[in-house]
Amino acid sequence: MKCGEVQEHLSAWLDGEVPEGLHQRLADHVAGCPACRAELEAMERLDAALAGLEVPVPRSLADKVKRRLSRPAASPWLQSLALAVCLALGIFLGSSLTGRLYPWPASANGITNDVASLEIFQDYPQGSVGGAFSYQGEEDGSA
Repeated sequence: MKCGEVQEHLSAWLDGEVPEGLHQRLADHVAGCPACRAELEAMERLDAALAGLEVPVPRSLADKVKRRLSRPAASPWLQSLALAVCLALGIFLGSSLTGRLYPWPASANGITNDVASLEIFQDYPQGSVGGAFSYQGEEDGSA
């Protein structure tokens, strides 16, 4: 491994967040590289110094938590209503996007779907499936 790649993973290695295979490769590299070992030792010192700091909790945070805990929970029926509305809206939007609620409008002679399906064979070569499909439509009188 190269030093740059090792140094990218040192923080994760200190936190125990690297897979076993990578852990061993990092350990092997650090054992033989004084620069990476020094970087690791500096990170360990920084980690120990930060762990020793005590961070005061703001008074406002404690007040907010107490207010939130004392507030009554939302009514179960209101949650059920919100879920039902979201579900209905999702079904409506999903079906309207796929065209299931609003089918293709029928034309005067009722061949809108046939014409739409023939458009995919618009530039078909002689003797192809598109030609056979088109010929069948002519026999039926629908094309």
